[in-house]
Amino acid sequence: MNQALKSRPDHSIKSDLQMSEAQVVADLTAAFETDPAVRWMYPEQTGYLRHFPTFLHPFGGVAMHEGTLDWAEGGAALWIAPGLAPDEAAIMAVVEASVPASRHEAVFAVFKAMGHTHPEDPHWYLPVMGVVPERQGQGLGTALMRPVLERCDATGTLAYLEATTERSRALYARLGFEQTDTILVADCPPIYPMVRQPRRG
Repeated sequence: MNQALKSRPDHSIKSDLQMSEAQVVADLTAAFETDPAVRWMYPEQTGYLRHFPTFLHPFGGVAMHEGTLDWAEGGAALWIAPGLAPDEAAIMAVVEASVPASRHEAVFAVFKAMGHTHPEDPHWYLPVMGVVPERQGQGLGTALMRPVLERCDATGTLAYLEATTERSRALYARLGFEQTDTILVADCPPIYPMVRQPRRG
């Protein structure tokens, strides 16, 4: 990661301080340990702990390498700037190597459906945002998202994400996101695409 992020005590986020990519991955692995969609893909605990960190790199690694993630102790938001995207070929390679072949079709169908729900207009994409369980409910998730959302407001740019729990969907709604669809593929738990229009004034 070229730039890394570090927290300050008031939950404000800085984008130009050194910290390790390993800590970001560790926090997100703890944050997503009970996520319904992720655990549908990796239902066994040992498989989850082994493969989810590897999956994070192609799914949200653009943010790590472009310096567009926000991190505070206990959580991280991996934002992908307009014009960029997750590494689809690398995602497929990770899935093929880490998910049983009998489930490849279903998993790839979920990712295909997710790809179809992205806005056509330029947008900031949040593929991954998570807070470790012991820090949830303290405003950290909002603080992690605020810098890019303020940038979206200043530039008139959309923001887009997929919520995977009722709790995250409620958080994103409070921040101005609106659900645009429900992804229901195979036996994967529901995934909720959400778009936020820039706010003026």
